[in-house]
Amino acid sequence: MEDRALVERQIGRAPRAFRRVVVRCPFGRPAVTEQSPYDDSGEPFPTTYWVTCRHLVAAISRLEAAGGVERWSEAAQHEPALAESLVRATEEQKRVRADLAAGRSGRDDGASLRLGIGGSANPEQLKCLHAHAAFAMARPGYELGERIVAEIDPLWPEKCCSEPL
Repeated sequence: MEDRALVERQIGRAPRAFRRVVVRCPFGRPAVTEQSPYDDSGEPFPTTYWVTCRHLVAAISRLEAAGGVERWSEAAQHEPALAESLVRATEEQKRVRADLAAGRSGRDDGASLRLGIGGSANPEQLKCLHAHAAFAMARPGYELGERIVAEIDPLWPEKCCSEPL
């Protein structure tokens, strides 16, 4: 089955601004996808990397529900290595989005190209652990995101979490 169709089944709707799969689970299914900065109609899509694996989505949601956004925002403000990691990843995010936009500016005249991970206007205050985990999985070396991912136990399920294909 084509990747776009697999992602649609994973997320329960047609993916917006889908470009490609950048990380696969051990079972070969999409786990993290890359999105264009703008969808086909020119609307901004500020999340460059998107978690599609149901297991990862659920595990990260549990981290968020347990106060993970606030806890990791605080850690990024108080731990210099994490703060620097976030600054570097935010700048990398902006470069990646500009490259993917390839000169297009969409309906927002390019404003969303200057946003951080997950579309954050204030990178010091994390919005979504899913976006930070996806960024870390897609672009290794992002310490803050990698530490978030390290909290997912197990990282992958024993059996494929996608419905039988």
